[in-house]
Amino acid sequence: MSDVYIPGIRSRFDTDKLIEGLMSVERLPKERAERNITSLETQKGYWQEIGRRISSLRDGARSLYSFQNPFTERIARSTDEQVITAAATREAGEREYHFTVKQIAQADRFLSRPLEDSFRVEPGTYTFSVGENEISFDFRGGTLKEFTDLINRRGQGRLGASLIAVERGARALLIESKVTGAKNHLGFSGDSERLAYSTGMAERLNDSRREVPLSENTLTYISDRQYIDLGDSLSVYAGGAVSVPVNPGAQTNAPWVIQFETLTSLLPEEAWVEPPPPQGPEIPPAGEITYGGITIENDPASTPLPSWTPPSPPQRVDDLAMLSLVFSDGTKVSLPPVNDSPGFVTARYNLDEIGRGKTLAGLEINNRNTHRDLSIRNIQIFNPEALGGFRPRNPVSTAQNAVITMEGIEIQRDTNTIDDLIPGVTLNIRGVSSRPVNLGIEPDREGVKDSIITLVGNYNRLMAEMNVLTRNDARILDELSYLSEEERQEMRNRLGVFSGDTVLNQFKNSMQRAAAMPYRTSGEEQDYILLAQIGISTDARRAGLGGSYDPARLRGYLEIDEKVLDAALETKLPMIQQLFGYDTDGDLIVDSGLGLMLENLSKPYVESGGFISLKTGALDSRVSQDRRRIETMDRQLAAREAQLKMQYSQMEGAYNRMEQLSTSLENFSRQSSGNNDR
Repeated sequence: MSDVYIPGIRSRFDTDKLIEGLMSVERLPKERAERNITSLETQKGYWQEIGRRISSLRDGARSLYSFQNPFTERIARSTDEQVITAAATREAGEREYHFTVKQIAQADRFLSRPLEDSFRVEPGTYTFSVGENEISFDFRGGTLKEFTDLINRRGQGRLGASLIAVERGARALLIESKVTGAKNHLGFSGDSERLAYSTGMAERLNDSRREVPLSENTLTYISDRQYIDLGDSLSVYAGGAVSVPVNPGAQTNAPWVIQFETLTSLLPEEAWVEPPPPQGPEIPPAGEITYGGITIENDPASTPLPSWTPPSPPQRVDDLAMLSLVFSDGTKVSLPPVNDSPGFVTARYNLDEIGRGKTLAGLEINNRNTHRDLSIRNIQIFNPEALGGFRPRNPVSTAQNAVITMEGIEIQRDTNTIDDLIPGVTLNIRGVSSRPVNLGIEPDREGVKDSIITLVGNYNRLMAEMNVLTRNDARILDELSYLSEEERQEMRNRLGVFSGDTVLNQFKNSMQRAAAMPYRTSGEEQDYILLAQIGISTDARRAGLGGSYDPARLRGYLEIDEKVLDAALETKLPMIQQLFGYDTDGDLIVDSGLGLMLENLSKPYVESGGFISLKTGALDSRVSQDRRRIETMDRQLAAREAQLKMQYSQMEGAYNRMEQLSTSLENFSRQSSGNNDR
């Protein structure tokens, strides 16, 4: 169907298409500017990606020699993590310790008999104690669940309760202390004590505590009394010995214990002064006689003396095993060594484990030390299950301290987390052991290895990025086997984009030189170390094996031989640390090492106002210029298009007027011809 021309609606000459054709030619400079903006923004993205890669390399390099470097991290390895584990900080020293866990710290947890679901707790004021802390609240009466909920809300983190469905239709009430340690016993008073008795949680007993008196009349002096002092505590000075009788004697049956507090005071060690030799015997004068004015003197007497040999300095004696239990049959059993401490510490021993049923008659203190005094106080013998006339009938656990031995020295703490025994180490007691457990504090070699692998990974990703951007060789992509298909296509678009950029090529060459050069160390056997010596090189897996030419080896990628690296981390850790950062002149500033070298190479590129910043800034400036040009061209194109539309409109208007005139002339001519024919 042919086009239909409608005056005023459709152009006779299709001027819109003509104008669009003319404008497409006019838009060519603008389109070139837009394509240039796209290209510049793409280049900016590439430079930003390089900047991120360089920053990652710089951060990885700095982490290997800064004050937070992984070489100073410490980890604790336990031969039995079911018994003891530990967490170590940088302050911990490298050493192996030997522990035996005799008991773990526990809290009081008391269980009632099974109670029917309909059991109701009477209203009242319920008071509990955990150690020296008292918790009291009013209860208006209600179900067991309401009572346990109230205990948990008001327990202040020290007291808790729960219900255990031990039988169908019946539940047992568990009330527990949240704080471990022998001094944090769970106590009941008032309405809470009556509840404990009525629910079968506890029973009444007489208090079993016996104080062992310390007085002049009760002590038996074994050494001279000048070595003994009796005040607020019994002090036994160096060289002193005394016996404290237990009268009447105490049976050593389970679960009786003896408890006391000890304190040691170290004396200053004076410098040894050698005594002078003895003067020898005094010999009276030989005598004389005078006759006729002439005096005759006898020869002086002579006494030959043996040669002088000075005595040896007195030997220092350090003996912390100063305490013994004396039994009625005359036998003695030494207690474990006391702990040196500036303040009083509590020691507790189970009598049944020591006495085996004998009758305890006394406590003997024999201070054989030459530079240490011992003080002791608060000697008590008691049944820990019957304190205050209260004994739990169904204890799930009872309050006790953690008891461990370290290097043969017994230590007690009221918690299973001990952070004051070894500097920089927090011990976590988990279970009782029948044999010693070794705990080694050592460098975090896995952390060092991970940091080195991270640095090598950042190095290779940056090297791959620069190889792709500076070389138009598709074989580079085949070498990057770790790329996904999407990443490979993105890399293919980048091939050779910056092939003429000398700065990137120089930086790449500098990185390769830094990875290949030797670095100074303090080792006695060798003064320098190479990265290849710890299993990292451009072809670590085939080093020394020869083989055919591999172009990938020339592109600067690093490879890791993990077996060689692991062996080096075990035997050469200080040298590896110095490989990445070393203070060669002792001024406490790192001035050598691969980590420092890579950071110094990276710094001019990624620091504020550095090369990457200047590059992206220049590209932003060019983009801004092109955008301003496009804005100007948009105004010019809009004006040009309006001009063309006006011109073509005028042309069509003129053509229409001419056509109308022509039609009028034809009509006039036909009329004139018709008149002439008539």
